[in-house]
Amino acid sequence: MSAIRLLVLGAVRQHGRAHGYQVRNDLEYWGAHEWSNAKPGSIYHALKQMAKQGLLIAHEIAPSTAGGPPRTEYEITEAGEAECFRLVREALTSYDQKMDLKSAAIGFIVELPRAEAVALLKERIRGIEQWRSSVTEHYVPEDGPEQLGHIGEIMNLWIHTADAEAEWTQGLIARIEGGAYTFAGEGEPFVGILAEGEKNPYATGEPHPEDAR
Repeated sequence: MSAIRLLVLGAVRQHGRAHGYQVRNDLEYWGAHEWSNAKPGSIYHALKQMAKQGLLIAHEIAPSTAGGPPRTEYEITEAGEAECFRLVREALTSYDQKMDLKSAAIGFIVELPRAEAVALLKERIRGIEQWRSSVTEHYVPEDGPEQLGHIGEIMNLWIHTADAEAEWTQGLIARIEGGAYTFAGEGEPFVGILAEGEKNPYATGEPHPEDAR
């Protein structure tokens, strides 16, 4: 549930106030339906659940001139802001998070101050190094996986994954320290959301009963 929570909270926060279909449209624009569980039903469910939990405020607004039921617009609360940033920070520092949560956190990394983003990523590197050291207490990569029979391939996979994660993270740190991207407090942010009525070239077009809400 964490990835969808972060994606939905982040999307609502970027709009300031948004109805469910706008949130769904943004997540499809980001391709989140391909790399996470951000499907229409889970998005609308998350909006309602987080409104009940006090992370969002639900505002019922008048129906459109074309008729239909009143739409609900959502606005993030102070508690929702805190939860959103908690999830971002946790995902950036914990190297063993699932790919969907890591991807969502990278999508919102520029919401943080540049120095904090770098500090969190360096903490991530330390975690990877500590975990790798614990594995190499029992497995010597230089001796090859065959030393433990085919089971050694499991530890070989772990080591290669840790090394790739560390290399990618070091590269991201270098780019951020080199001035890449616009972080919080630095000026106009990158616009990654769709304006009301703007066509989404990546929309699935799959109808859902909640789209009109």
